[in-house]
Amino acid sequence: MANELTIPALPCPSIDEIESFYEMLGFEVTYRQTRPNPYLAVRREDINLHFFGMAGYDPAQSYSTCIVVVPDIHALFEQFAAAMRKTHGKLLITGIPRMTRPRLRNDRYTGFAVIDPGGNWIRITRAQPEPEATTRLAKAMENAARMADSHGDDRQGLKILEGALKKATGDEPEFPAATEYRDELIARVKGL
Repeated sequence: MANELTIPALPCPSIDEIESFYEMLGFEVTYRQTRPNPYLAVRREDINLHFFGMAGYDPAQSYSTCIVVVPDIHALFEQFAAAMRKTHGKLLITGIPRMTRPRLRNDRYTGFAVIDPGGNWIRITRAQPEPEATTRLAKAMENAARMADSHGDDRQGLKILEGALKKATGDEPEFPAATEYRDELIARVKGL
């Protein structure tokens, strides 16, 4: 077989909140049903996401995720970030909903995640494998991002990054990005 299409159906407490959030990001509603069961389908180019409403669902306890493979991570991030800034006046980096930033690594951007109002992690990645980190600080940034942005453990990510920054000389090409990421993790841990 060829040309199969898989579309995840993710839980949420309210399809209304999900609809507003994804419309903000440039998605269009392709299907909406309120009865007998709340259901919403959204699309942005070839990205299709479906959601079902679930009474009593707690987004903070969500384990739902899906992976979206795109050719240009940075362009999509910038479009989403511009939409968030236009609607909220800032990039949402804490709480639910929020979005993690792509990290510059070896002159290429890593993926990022959108955490929607249902607590679903939409992980944006590229088809090509990422280059290997070459410096100790770059490897620490990868590990910190894996813990904080992928596993949701901001405290552990911050601990990894702060330890590496203490050992850094400041001459590493990743140093400015690492300090910016540390500051972002501090804000996330403090809930700012």
